[in-house]
Amino acid sequence: MTAVSRAVLASAVLLALAGCAKQVVQQAPPQPRASDIVAPPSPPSPPAPVSSAAVLHRVQVSGSRMAAPRPSAIPPPPMAPGIGVQPEVNRENYQRPDDNPVKATADEPVSTFSVDVDTGSWSNVRRMLEAGQRPPADAVRSEEFINSFRYGHPAPTDKSVPFAFHTELAPAPWDTRRQLLMIGIKGYELPRDALPPMNLVFLIDTSGSMYSPDKLPLLKKAFAQLVPQLRAQDKVAIVSYAGRAGEVLPPTPGDQHARILAALEKLEAGGSTNGGAGIQLAYTLARQSFVRGGANRVILATDGDFNVGTVDQGALETLVADQRASGIALTTLGFGTGNYNDALAEKLANIGNGNHAYVDSVSQARKVLVEQMGGTLYTIANDVKIQVEFNPAQIAEYRLIGYENRVLANADFANDKVDAGDIGPGHEVTALYELTPVGSGAEQLPTRRYADNTPAVPAAVAGEVAELRLRYKLPGQDESKLLTRPVLAAAARRTPSQSLQWAAAIAGFADQLRGGQRMPAWNWDKVIQTAQGARGTDANGERAAAVQLMQLARGLVETSPPADAD
Repeated sequence: MTAVSRAVLASAVLLALAGCAKQVVQQAPPQPRASDIVAPPSPPSPPAPVSSAAVLHRVQVSGSRMAAPRPSAIPPPPMAPGIGVQPEVNRENYQRPDDNPVKATADEPVSTFSVDVDTGSWSNVRRMLEAGQRPPADAVRSEEFINSFRYGHPAPTDKSVPFAFHTELAPAPWDTRRQLLMIGIKGYELPRDALPPMNLVFLIDTSGSMYSPDKLPLLKKAFAQLVPQLRAQDKVAIVSYAGRAGEVLPPTPGDQHARILAALEKLEAGGSTNGGAGIQLAYTLARQSFVRGGANRVILATDGDFNVGTVDQGALETLVADQRASGIALTTLGFGTGNYNDALAEKLANIGNGNHAYVDSVSQARKVLVEQMGGTLYTIANDVKIQVEFNPAQIAEYRLIGYENRVLANADFANDKVDAGDIGPGHEVTALYELTPVGSGAEQLPTRRYADNTPAVPAAVAGEVAELRLRYKLPGQDESKLLTRPVLAAAARRTPSQSLQWAAAIAGFADQLRGGQRMPAWNWDKVIQTAQGARGTDANGERAAAVQLMQLARGLVETSPPADAD
C-alpha cells in the first residue's frame, strides 16, 4: 500500500470515529414508561459551573434552628436528561421553632393552640429514611407524626355539633411518675355520595425543577386517582405555572374524566417557577365557579421552588391570606427531593384554611386524595382552637408535645378574628400533654424560693386535673361556639390504652429523631418495644410499617451525625 493510500485510509478511520462519538453525544435519552403518562420533559437550563471546592451537598435550614452549611444526609435529585452535571447544593427548606418548653402551672396555668390535621412531615421523613438518609431535625413535627394514624376516637352522634372530643389520662410510658393527657377530636363521617358539590382548581407546578420521576410524573398519577371520584355536579379546572401561569383546562364538569385526564397527561416540565402568578390565576378561576355551600378549594401541587415573580414568602402569605375571606381554601401537596420547600408549603396551607400533605408514593396519594378525600377537600368546622387550664393544686408542670407553630396567645382563644385550623368529615385530631403531678418528685423546673407551693382552689373543682375548652365555627359563620369539659383526677387509668401507647411511641419516635432530649428515660429500644406492643389489629399494616421505619431510623441515627445543629 502506498503512503498516499495509507493516509487516505487513516483519514477515513478518524472521520468514522468522530461520527460515532458525535452519535453517542447526541443520542436521545430513554423515554419514560407509558405508565408514567408523561411526555418527554423539557430540561431546565444548565446550572452554573460549580467550583471545584464546592464538592459537598448541604442543607440550608431557616428559622430558629438555622445552621451553618454542613454535609447533608439528603442527596440532590438526578439531573434532567441531557444535563451532565449534578447540582451540588441541596436547597430543601425546613422551618420550625424549638420544642415547647416545660411550664410551671402556678405561673402559666393556661395553654392555647390551634388544631392541625397536616401529615406532611411524616411522609416526608419516611421518604428520607427509606432512602437511607437521616432527616434534618427541623423536618420532624411531632403533631404531624401523631396525626398520621387513627386512634379510634368516638364520632359524634348528633351533627348539630360537627365533632366529638374525649380525653384520656394515664401514666407516661417514659416516666410513670408523670402522666400523659391525650385529647382526641373526631369529625362526623359523611358518605361520599352525600358530599356537597366540589369546585376544585388543580394548581400544578410545571417548572424545570419538576422533571424528575418523584415530581411531575408522580403528581400526574396522584391526580389521576382523584379524577374517577369526581361527579357531574363537581367542577374542575387546571392551572399550570412555570415562567408564567396558564390555564390548561377551564372549569369542566367533574364527570368528564377523559377530558380532565388528557389535560393532565399533556403537562410537561420546563422553565422557571412563578408560583405567585399561578396562585392568582387559580383563585380567579375558583371564584368564577364558586359553589355556595359546596367545597371551593385550590390544590397546589409543587416542590415549592418559587424563583420568579412573587418569590418573597411574606408576600406569598399575604396573597393567600387575602383570598381566605372569599371562602376558597388552599391545600398544598408537596413532591420531590433536593429543593422541596416544606416551610413554605406548610405555611401557605395554614394561612389558606387548608391542609398540607407530602406525597412520596402512589399509595400515599391514594390515601390523601381517595381514601381521605372528604377530610382533605371538605370542611365541617372552621377555626378550631383548644385551650386547657390546669389545676395548680393537682399539676405542678406541663408540656404540650408538638404544635409549636400552632401555639396561640391565650387572649386569642375567644377572639373570632384570629384564624385557626379546620376539620373535615372523618378527620381525627390528637394532641398530647406531658403532665407532672404535684408531689410526684418528677418536677423538671427548680423550686422557687418565694413561691406559695400550696395554691388554694375552690372545693368544687379540687378533683379536676384541668378544664378542656374548644372553640369552633360552623362553615359560613363568623361567631364561634364554645365547648367545655373537666378532666377528673379520678378518671386516670392505671395503664394507658393501646391508642395512647401508640401515640406515645410515635411521639417518642419524633423525639429521638430530634435528638432525644425531651424523654431522656426512653431510648430507641424502649420506643420500638412500646410501639410493637401497641400495634393492635393493624388491618392495613400501617403500624407494622411504622415499626420497621423506627428500626431503620435507629440504625441511621446511631451511625450518622445530625443533618443540622443548633
